[in-house]
Amino acid sequence: MKVLIIGAAGMIGRKLAERIAADGSLGGRAVDRLVMVDVVQPNAPEGRIADIATQAIDVSAPDATQPLIAERPDVVFHLAAIVSGEAEVDFDKGYRINLDGTRDLFEAIRREHLSSGYRPRVVFASSIAVFGAPFADRVPEDFALTPLTSYGTQKAIGELLLADYTRRGFLDGVGLRLPTICVRPGAPNKAASGFFSNILREPMSGKEAVLPVADTVRHYFASPRAAVGFFLHAATMDTALIGPRRNLNMPGLSATVGDELEALRAVAGEKALALVKRVPDETIIRIVDGWAPDIEAQRARDLGFTVEKSFEEIVRAHIDDELGGSVQA
Repeated sequence: MKVLIIGAAGMIGRKLAERIAADGSLGGRAVDRLVMVDVVQPNAPEGRIADIATQAIDVSAPDATQPLIAERPDVVFHLAAIVSGEAEVDFDKGYRINLDGTRDLFEAIRREHLSSGYRPRVVFASSIAVFGAPFADRVPEDFALTPLTSYGTQKAIGELLLADYTRRGFLDGVGLRLPTICVRPGAPNKAASGFFSNILREPMSGKEAVLPVADTVRHYFASPRAAVGFFLHAATMDTALIGPRRNLNMPGLSATVGDELEALRAVAGEKALALVKRVPDETIIRIVDGWAPDIEAQRARDLGFTVEKSFEEIVRAHIDDELGGSVQA
């Protein structure tokens, strides 16, 4: 079995590769070759796969993914994207990478299908940013896609392409509308949602963090650990059970910023909580106000996708996976 991860240097891509390499298999099938690509060369993880290739490739360049697809990977994980805040600031870059890069990948697969009958499983990283206000208290499964950001628009178009290329038989696609992933390890990035992680990760390491929105802001979350589980399940599930609606709301935890801070207090104490500094940012407030506070995901739950049940569980997953089991603050 051959597996291709596009966007493998990112947080989820890296963790996904580490998990596959550690297991040496996917869905009970041995993985003989794992190819990891990103705009910067990913690091190959250790594990049970002897043949791991890493490459630095700009997937938005014309035909950049054709040589990768010529190897006919059985599973393609497509996670390459620029994040929401950056896509909003740089309109051209957002469409070039998030839309043109996705279309070029699907076209490379289609060309290979037409020449050989090749039809891989493609797992596409979408986002709850495809939804836009006004929202009900809980966004239903059949809610219209009315994104209020360029990033959300690019992901919505990608979802439609995935469904159509699947309908035409070129690929076997599953789109995952990811909640905001928290707590993200590493340094802060340009995502508008980055503060949700920053206000937990930085204080647990003894550093200050800026909170740009009110404590009452409610949002929809899952841990990196849960996100990796989403991708693994999507790669191996019986897609006949999905039907034509190939893009799924992933299960998540609806919680307020206040719930986050209470979880921080519970695991790291008042000293860590005091490192969170409130500095309102009108741009971030405007973007976050256009995001869903809670989302119905019963379809995904019925199909076997799972997620955490409390924010403290999310925080403790970060401590176990990134901090060696103890808070540094």
